[in-house]
Amino acid sequence: MGIPKKIQTWQMVEGPKFDAETKKVVAPGELQKIEIAVPDLGPGEVLVEVAGCGVCHTDLSYFYDGVPTTTKPPLTLGHEISGTVVGAGAGAESWIGKQVIVPAVMPCNDCEICAQGRNNRCLNQKMPGNSLGIYGGFSSHIPVPAEDLCVIEDLQGRPLSHYAVVADAVTTPYQAAVKARLGKGDPVVVVGVTGGVGVHMGQVAKAFGAGPIIGMGRNGEKLTRALEYGCDHVINISDKDFKEIQAEFKQLAKGAGLPHNVGWTIFECTGAGPAQDLALGLLGFTGRLMVVGFGMAKSSFMFSRLMAFDSEIVGTWGCLPSYYPEVLKMVQAGTIKVDPLIEPRPMSTIRQAFEEAHSQSPMKRLVLTNDF
Repeated sequence: MGIPKKIQTWQMVEGPKFDAETKKVVAPGELQKIEIAVPDLGPGEVLVEVAGCGVCHTDLSYFYDGVPTTTKPPLTLGHEISGTVVGAGAGAESWIGKQVIVPAVMPCNDCEICAQGRNNRCLNQKMPGNSLGIYGGFSSHIPVPAEDLCVIEDLQGRPLSHYAVVADAVTTPYQAAVKARLGKGDPVVVVGVTGGVGVHMGQVAKAFGAGPIIGMGRNGEKLTRALEYGCDHVINISDKDFKEIQAEFKQLAKGAGLPHNVGWTIFECTGAGPAQDLALGLLGFTGRLMVVGFGMAKSSFMFSRLMAFDSEIVGTWGCLPSYYPEVLKMVQAGTIKVDPLIEPRPMSTIRQAFEEAHSQSPMKRLVLTNDF
């Protein structure tokens, strides 16, 4: 432990390559293992030695799909981070030695949006692997503001690296549930329950007392798993058109003694165009669609339906750092389970991990552990 001479990092030195005419991606980004200087830590800043960093769909979007990062390459990706504070700037010395979760988005806490209590969407926010300069979680160390770090007082026998998924995969669904005003007995649909965010969305909805919870996705094995992690029912949407999916949904709603077209809260967790269209199609009277997943797809939707149905479409971004301690309590209490859904890999396998996560959709969230 201590401040190293250099930060070891897997840097995205180039982003994806585009065809000049079609503007489509023709090659993914490029990763290189390099050394970078340890920056001088300013007041309130700390240096965290990374224990683990989760591989998120957002990282893959930057690397494969050409979703732009705020800081242009070269930069290091990765925003699901846990680790130990090993260095501190002025006023932050008390943080040294603490085991922490680094919030995926860290607000300035000093602007109009932050004053409104919507710090998660602060325009000056710092997001590792995107807008925290060149720094990201696929590194040996990362400099971050200390103010909003979430301290883990007791690991409770869980590897520190496992806590990385709390930052984003678990907290993003929690923020979505809070913003949806989700309550006891509220009926819920989770589109994309087979994904890394979706599987935790089902658990969070259950923890809020919602029900019934219907999960939708394409992977049969993951759908079966979802029944153990929050969902009361699942629908496999593979090779089905909207009417077929809607018919199954109607039957499940009827079995629960509920109308299929009134009062459902729908969490769309993929960001994929077809999934977004499905969620929009299911949105009914007095319903609420929470847009949780990010993607580049565009959709055609008759907005007058919102008026006629008195329904809502609501975006939700990241999570307020102030919610992290409560989410941590839920994880440590076992209300939200993370351990069976994590597969640790050495960070030196990052190229293979990216390719696997991009092409195969692994059963578990890949968490890359520091092996520099």
